[in-house]
Amino acid sequence: MIETTINGAPQQVPENLTLRELLRYLNLGEDRVAIERNRRIVKREEWESVRVEPGDQLEIVHFVGGG
Repeated sequence: MIETTINGAPQQVPENLTLRELLRYLNLGEDRVAIERNRRIVKREEWESVRVEPGDQLEIVHFVGGG
């Protein structure tokens, strides 16, 4: 397990996860989601190749529609 910060809270996650695998691990869908890693927005097409590293600061944002 490695220590990261997700949405401002310390969290341990398994080593060697890609961002896409992290979403699955956290039981989050990929629709209408944005991921920021260390203050940089990661493009959706990079989620499969970018790995979560110890100490990463991640923000995962869900977009909500409404009227």
